[in-house]
Amino acid sequence: MKKKHWRYADAGIDVNRIKKEQGALADLLSLTFANREGKIGSVLEKIGHYSGLIDAGGDTALALHTDGVGTKVLIAQLMDRFDTVGIDCVAMNVNDIICVGAEPIAFLDYIAVKRFDEDLINSVAKGLVTGANEASVAIVGGETAVMPDVIEGKGDKAFDLAGMVLGVVSKSRIITGDKIKEGDIVIGVESSGIHSNGLSLARKVLLEKHRVTEKVPGIENRSIGEELLEPTRIYVKPVLDLLKSDVKVSGLAHITGGAFSKMTRLIRDRDIGFQLNNMPSTPPLFELIQREGDISEHEMYRTFNMGIGFCVVAPSSEVNAVEKTFRKHKMRTHVIGKAAKGAGVYIGDVRVD
Repeated sequence: MKKKHWRYADAGIDVNRIKKEQGALADLLSLTFANREGKIGSVLEKIGHYSGLIDAGGDTALALHTDGVGTKVLIAQLMDRFDTVGIDCVAMNVNDIICVGAEPIAFLDYIAVKRFDEDLINSVAKGLVTGANEASVAIVGGETAVMPDVIEGKGDKAFDLAGMVLGVVSKSRIITGDKIKEGDIVIGVESSGIHSNGLSLARKVLLEKHRVTEKVPGIENRSIGEELLEPTRIYVKPVLDLLKSDVKVSGLAHITGGAFSKMTRLIRDRDIGFQLNNMPSTPPLFELIQREGDISEHEMYRTFNMGIGFCVVAPSSEVNAVEKTFRKHKMRTHVIGKAAKGAGVYIGDVRVD
């Protein structure tokens, strides 16, 4: 039988089509901006960056973002383990909001379940608390919905999980990427694993040949399910340390859905891009996914974080200070590339945006 060359689209996620629809949806939603024009809550940044920004009066802006855990919840259901996905839910929100220079301060969660299960809900909540404590945010409320006709998943413990975060930033300290210059350096911060993106493709590839409880050589004596459930790393503390220091930061990027194509959010409508020619060695999990799915480099780098979960763009004179800050928080960094003239994000010769 001919070997299948897997693409994200084969797992039901057509990135190009989604991006096109997101653009059309953003145009439609932007029609509401006029509702707050000249008032508290007027919109400061068009839709499409890492968070929405609104005027809170004076020099203060509020940042808002919402995100979920995606199909990582299916791995939790297959493993019958629910105490880590709450960390992912917090991480996917707070890691995005810091990309505009905002400090996350408050969080809301939304969990929808197939059947009311007190143990499941409490276990998810423990993860939410763990993540919130790591990010120094308060969980000020949320919603639990029981929807047996909507939530399918795997068995009676099927659920979905999402959250919303509120942050605050001085208008004069907002970071959008508009100050990125040719020659600025891209410092990549290591991920803790697959995080919460690309799980649809990872599941299709790995679970076609393996059980979720199976251990595969090269993955540190953990089962595939345990490896896929490793919580998303939270980058809030080191990034806020940077932003509160004298270190000059040109741009910040959370490598999530769309992977390194996400960096185009920092260079919208500009003739500048990124050449990422010094990526670290690919972690074993991603090597396994690529090998067993016969996936191209292009598809891997626009689907998975490939071991880099966050990027800081800064002038070359600031590289040592940036790396020192992350080392203080026990996070490893790599100088992975630089900003360069010309549109696009390149990993070597492969364009991934």
